Amino acid sequence: MTTPTSSQTALMANAIRALAMDAVQQANSGHPGMPMGMAEIGVALWSRHLKHNPANPHWFDRDRFVLSNGHGSMLLYSLLHLTGYDLPMSELKNFRQLHSKTPGHPEYGITAGVETTTGPLGQGVGNAVGMALAEALLAAEFNKADAKIVDHYTYVFLGDGCLMEGISHEACSLAGTLKLNKLIALYDDNGISIDGHVEHWFHDDTPKRFEAYGWNVIRAVDGHNVDAVDAAIAQAKKSDKPTLICCRTVIGKGAPTKAGGHDAHGAPLGDKEIAATRAAIGWNFGPFEIPQDVYAAWDAKEQGTHAEAEWNKAFDAYKAKYASEGAEFARRMTGELPANWAEAAAKIIEDANQKAETIATRKASQNTIEGLAAALPELLGGSADLTGSNLTNWKASKAVRAAGDAENANPSGIQWGNHINYGVREFGMSAAINGIALHGGYRPFGGTFLTFSDYSRNALRVAALMKSRSIFVFTHDSIGLGEDGPTHQSIEHVSSLRLIPNLQTWRPADTVETAVAWTHSIAHNGPSTLIFSRQNLQFSTRNDIQIANIAKGGYVLRDWNDDIPARKIILIATGSEVQLAMQAVEALAKEGIGARVVSMPCTNVFDKQDAEYRERVLPKGVARVAIEAGVTDFWRKYVGLEGGVVGIDTFGESAPAGALFKHFGFTVEHVVATAKAVLAAQ
Repeated sequence: MTTPTSSQTALMANAIRALAMDAVQQANSGHPGMPMGMAEIGVALWSRHLKHNPANPHWFDRDRFVLSNGHGSMLLYSLLHLTGYDLPMSELKNFRQLHSKTPGHPEYGITAGVETTTGPLGQGVGNAVGMALAEALLAAEFNKADAKIVDHYTYVFLGDGCLMEGISHEACSLAGTLKLNKLIALYDDNGISIDGHVEHWFHDDTPKRFEAYGWNVIRAVDGHNVDAVDAAIAQAKKSDKPTLICCRTVIGKGAPTKAGGHDAHGAPLGDKEIAATRAAIGWNFGPFEIPQDVYAAWDAKEQGTHAEAEWNKAFDAYKAKYASEGAEFARRMTGELPANWAEAAAKIIEDANQKAETIATRKASQNTIEGLAAALPELLGGSADLTGSNLTNWKASKAVRAAGDAENANPSGIQWGNHINYGVREFGMSAAINGIALHGGYRPFGGTFLTFSDYSRNALRVAALMKSRSIFVFTHDSIGLGEDGPTHQSIEHVSSLRLIPNLQTWRPADTVETAVAWTHSIAHNGPSTLIFSRQNLQFSTRNDIQIANIAKGGYVLRDWNDDIPARKIILIATGSEVQLAMQAVEALAKEGIGARVVSMPCTNVFDKQDAEYRERVLPKGVARVAIEAGVTDFWRKYVGLEGGVVGIDTFGESAPAGALFKHFGFTVEHVVATAKAVLAAQ
């Protein structure tokens, strides 16, 4: 990279300061302090090290840049604008306004060059760990001794807030263990958060903490000295470990009265302070005015286009010599599924139907994964220390191991694998999965118990916001967990997950519904949660139309008998309660009641079907009862206030699963009584 002169770097940094304070002031909202304090760090990385092409933000071998301290979004927007991305000055002037490309926190898919949505502190570094892990695994899978087509870094900016969040411990500990040496974090060590000087509540020895994780730590770098930061990054690139560069900075650097204090953190500086700042830093230009020589110093388009062109030449040579690997890598870069995916998915579902097994859906999931792994080389699984319980591994799965690990014969790099032991790090796992999915090249999933979805919930929410192709496997889905008791028994979890926009939540009833849930989630352009049982669930026989309709989220599994025309009712159920609904049909028939069983494995998908289909499945005017081992309120949208819900609105108990289902009223007798009561009230 061309190295700017010291006078240029001063102007380049001050351009960031000016844009940050002007945009925040115009919006009357935002965080100017971090962009002003990290300006020189941005100059050092983006002008001297970052490999990227503003003309093509999706070039696969670009370096990934993550702004974990996402409240300082104007730093990133300034860098994108100045280096030549499709982010014109009009968008910076529209900072934090409706439908702008410069929202308050960076959002993936909204702004060209933004690699991930950040703002919830600490998650960005978790995403970065996933990105670095994806890069390392792809390099191990595709690079050859004479051809490195995967060779890029993941850089992350983070602050005190990110390091206070527990997810930073989870993610960074894993990164150190796996020796992700192409992950470089630059820590904005300014000692200030919203409440003031952090020394009163955050007094960790951060360098020692990261050294204990197995990181390379570069201490006490002057964050306002571009050359010093540049040298630290160059040093970090030589390490065989991930690196934390500790940069001492002043928040709001340049503001005469507000620099160094929390007043610069999250509020506009004010016209008077901005004028004084311009004078103090020698910025003799108006609001949102950038001189052409500063633009020229920042412009990365030519350099980026050249870097991508050189990579394209190298990749063409790779494809000529390694045709099979080249074709596979090219497909992975696009994110497209294999050409035979539809046939493979249909075969997986057909096999499950033909075997007709009565097994736990967690086991049905594992069986499905076997078929998926054979069809999808990019499948990358894992578990938060519950592999044997979640059943997220498969016969050909291979554990990812670090260089020098006892199980890794390769002393110089990560051992390629397709299954990750995340350890007891549910939140870190989920954020890393999001990072892997965003990086590209793999289709990641990870598992834990459903009740521990609480630990990772914010990562699930951000996955839904980004529409990342992340899959979260949650087993042991209800009181069916049994003796572990209420701390481990999910009651509110399934319904609460269904409430997250863009997140598909599947709770299948048997092996066939499990196969459909998995294949649908793989093809879905967004995140999914797959909810599986610990206990065996009865297999249900279906015709071809019913099997096809599973993918619509809800369908008629068993229709009422027209020989019983007098009274009819619809039983809506999911997961383990579908078999209960099926058993209740015969008992209701003896009472002269015709019952239709609607299995609804994914309410999110069902709700998106056209009105005609939904009316066919749930015709108006027919009494309804919903049955699910969880909170009842969610089901009122389907049964109404006059309908019935067999559910649980308390926490569970510690006892064998069979005793618990009986205790909480999940019996044929209770379903029949509820149905009769609903009909009687009509």
